[in-house]
Amino acid sequence: MMTDELDSLLEWFELKDETRTGWELRNIDSPESVAAHTWGTASLCLLYAEQEGVDRQKAVTMALIHDLGEARTGDIATRAEDGRQTITTSEKEAAERSAVTDLVGPFKDTELLSLWEEYEARDTPTAQFVKDMDLIDNCLQALKYERQGRYDEAEANDHFAEFENLDEFFATAAPRIQTELGQDLFEHIKSQYERELGRPCQL
Repeated sequence: MMTDELDSLLEWFELKDETRTGWELRNIDSPESVAAHTWGTASLCLLYAEQEGVDRQKAVTMALIHDLGEARTGDIATRAEDGRQTITTSEKEAAERSAVTDLVGPFKDTELLSLWEEYEARDTPTAQFVKDMDLIDNCLQALKYERQGRYDEAEANDHFAEFENLDEFFATAAPRIQTELGQDLFEHIKSQYERELGRPCQL
């Protein structure tokens, strides 16, 4: 192993400690890491790629690197409320592209960078499927946290002024899901979330 590979690997492993910003903002107790989210997305790709008709290995690989840039940039949450987004989509993508290019560089694996670029472009069935599984993972995690009561509902939270409970995580996912499979999974998870809350989810 070369020194530059070791240094890059150690930076990849920052994802194990980088907690997901959206959950932190909602004051979730012991929120998941970006690496945990990556595992969830990859697992969904493993389970549903065949049903969607895309190559399983390609989808899982894409899922494993889809948030790699956050090892350097940190996790920048997508917000549903007007004025809450802290950085533009283009700025975020540029910073992550630079980070991913550096982080895969020592391994001389141009396919990984190409897969990341394909994911960001969202113009292939595989990229659209993986993005949907990324969003579905977020909704599943919201349902899990809601079911476990991992936050204080009574606590005032200026970050989520327009949404109750964990509704914003469904609200940010809903308009971005592109596949029929993703929509079916979303509706099933949202329905369960609504049953447990005893009210409709605000989208």
